[in-house]
Amino acid sequence: MAIILLLEDDEMLAQTITSILIIEGHDVHKASSGHEAYDLTFLNQYDLYLFDVNVPPPNGFKVLQELRNAGDTTTTFFITALNDINSISQGFEIGANDYIKKPFDLDEFLIRVRAALKRKQQVIHYNNIIFEPSTQQVYINNLECDLSPVERMIFSVLIQSIDRTVSKESFYELMDKPSDAALRVHVTRLKHKLGIDITNIRSVGYRLESS
Repeated sequence: MAIILLLEDDEMLAQTITSILIIEGHDVHKASSGHEAYDLTFLNQYDLYLFDVNVPPPNGFKVLQELRNAGDTTTTFFITALNDINSISQGFEIGANDYIKKPFDLDEFLIRVRAALKRKQQVIHYNNIIFEPSTQQVYINNLECDLSPVERMIFSVLIQSIDRTVSKESFYELMDKPSDAALRVHVTRLKHKLGIDITNIRSVGYRLESS
């Protein structure tokens, strides 16, 4: 099940989209204005945004631009009657992942949503952390976390080895100047930056327990 935020002020269309997404097994939160959408993004973590553009202020473009400026990388579709090339270009420039022009075919709409959510399922969730193995990017509450390259690689190993102890030697291979002291520093910084508990298995290595 995905949690989806729908920003749409056409109540009939919003109800139609909501109904078909619920049938698909998703949880849909509806907003009819930009301000309402902002409020919901502060309260919830979403898997997908579906934004109309021409809604009560701020419009869908401004909402997404503010979210992207804040580091929110949630996959976003614009669903709008604006179909001129300038509007489409603007939507992609501010960070949209797809652009669906009204009126649209519901079957095609579902195909695109399913594809987007399938791609998202390839990421790893741990508490409020999202990890993307393909890029090794780490997000906390949808905001990218500032990790050093070594910290990023250490976390990548840990989160992909949940409930398994990873040897110190495995981490040494990721470091330019490996040592027990240097590894402890990297692990301590990771724990502080991500707010996670990494267990030190004395003389053996480290492990990340299931959340």
